[in-house]
Amino acid sequence: MGHTIGIDLGTTYSAAARVNELGKPEIVVNRDGERLTPSVVFFSGETPLVGTMAKRSAAASPLDAVQFVKRSMGDPTWRFETSAGTSYRPEEISAIILRRIKEDVELALGEEVTDAVITVPAYFDDAPRRATMDAGRIAGLTVRRVLNEPTAAALAYGVETNTNGTVLVYDLGGGTFDVTVLAVDGHEFDVLATHGDRNLGGFDFDNLLMQLLDERFQAAGGPSLLDNAEAEADLREKAEIAKRSLTTVEQTRVVLAADGVSKVIPVTRAEFEDVTSSLLSRTRDIAEMVVADAGLDWSKIDHVLLAGGSTRMPMVARMIEQVWRREPVRGINPDEVVALGAAVQAHLIDAQSAADDARRPVLATGMTLPRIRDVTSQGLGVIAVRRGATSEDDIENVVIIPANTKIPARRAQTFETIQDNQTKLKVEVTQGDDHDPAYVRRIGEQTFDIPPYPAGAPFEVVYAYDEDQTVSIEVIDKTAGRSIGTFDVDNVATMGEAEVAAASDRMRRLDIG
Repeated sequence: MGHTIGIDLGTTYSAAARVNELGKPEIVVNRDGERLTPSVVFFSGETPLVGTMAKRSAAASPLDAVQFVKRSMGDPTWRFETSAGTSYRPEEISAIILRRIKEDVELALGEEVTDAVITVPAYFDDAPRRATMDAGRIAGLTVRRVLNEPTAAALAYGVETNTNGTVLVYDLGGGTFDVTVLAVDGHEFDVLATHGDRNLGGFDFDNLLMQLLDERFQAAGGPSLLDNAEAEADLREKAEIAKRSLTTVEQTRVVLAADGVSKVIPVTRAEFEDVTSSLLSRTRDIAEMVVADAGLDWSKIDHVLLAGGSTRMPMVARMIEQVWRREPVRGINPDEVVALGAAVQAHLIDAQSAADDARRPVLATGMTLPRIRDVTSQGLGVIAVRRGATSEDDIENVVIIPANTKIPARRAQTFETIQDNQTKLKVEVTQGDDHDPAYVRRIGEQTFDIPPYPAGAPFEVVYAYDEDQTVSIEVIDKTAGRSIGTFDVDNVATMGEAEVAAASDRMRRLDIG
């Protein structure tokens, strides 16, 4: 039986890692000899191509390519249609990427890979988490755990350095942003607070640089490059290259051409930082909030760890130095640290599954395999009529499990019926911490048959939140002293079992390049 691997399924790049025979986490290179695989799928007819060649092909034929699909995970309306007319959901596109990674690891290790730990942004809610698990299943993987990316980064850092203290992980990836504060004590990793923005990442910095370059190209006599799919794809590729160049040099030049006009457009690091300053400020605001949510101030943070390739931008480290008065940790490759941490978690799962518990494996550093206590990234609640309300339309969101509650968690709250002889009880599950229903997300619902009690009959609603941050609910009739039913949040955004089975069958027939 093979080992469980760790996979960082990223917005722009993905990576796989394992803990080797010496007890050290390491990246597994793909079939092209690369440590990172672009999260791009290009369709040549019905045949999908994944990785660097797909990314190159996307620039020339963008309508046949899918990029940044991670941002659409959990969106029930999103579809990609190939030129041959086949439609794919986000889970299926991600599954194609995962299967390519699975096959690459099998090729590198010479053994079958069946199990994986897959990372997700800490601020992913129930729908994209379940969608990620479905993507793994469609790809032929048993997903042993969905692990928060900042927690994974902290694991890799803790294992590598044997560091204790309070750690802040600033994780700015290609498409998402998270901040997590953890207390690390030996092999104990205790998450104190987490928050993020699933729509903030390097992609957004690229967008603003693209706008700047497009404005300058038009000022030089060229047409807008944002009105044509092929020209926009070429501009995006060049903007990304320019952004990477500006991490090491103060100025770069970008060659742009369209409609017979060719111009060399200069751009400086200072100009790039100026047009993207609002995005950096958003990350700072979130970091400040997480430190406060953890009950700390910056002086109580012992280590700041940068994760995600977008943290290579010099302004990120400079901003951290401004608020923390010290330089952040630079010892681990930010592009790889999440995958390495996922491999550590995978190794822990394998160790826990071992028959000989007396011989608990250790890592190469001599550190005992870590124990993680994570928290909820968002609150869980239920829609209820306000107490004393004169109308059933006067509703509020009642938070049952607040954000940053230790998980696994189980919490309950009692509600009362509002009418005599009421025979139905509707439970609407929400995600978010605001009391106003307009500012939370409804992620599932179930209607139960109940006995026709007088108004005011008590019913207890019990929420359970597991380590993958997925939700199950039980409703208890307190008058009768019995459970009237349980349900998992069957999020309308996620695929049903029959859909997953059909997608898995289609995936097995695909020849992925």
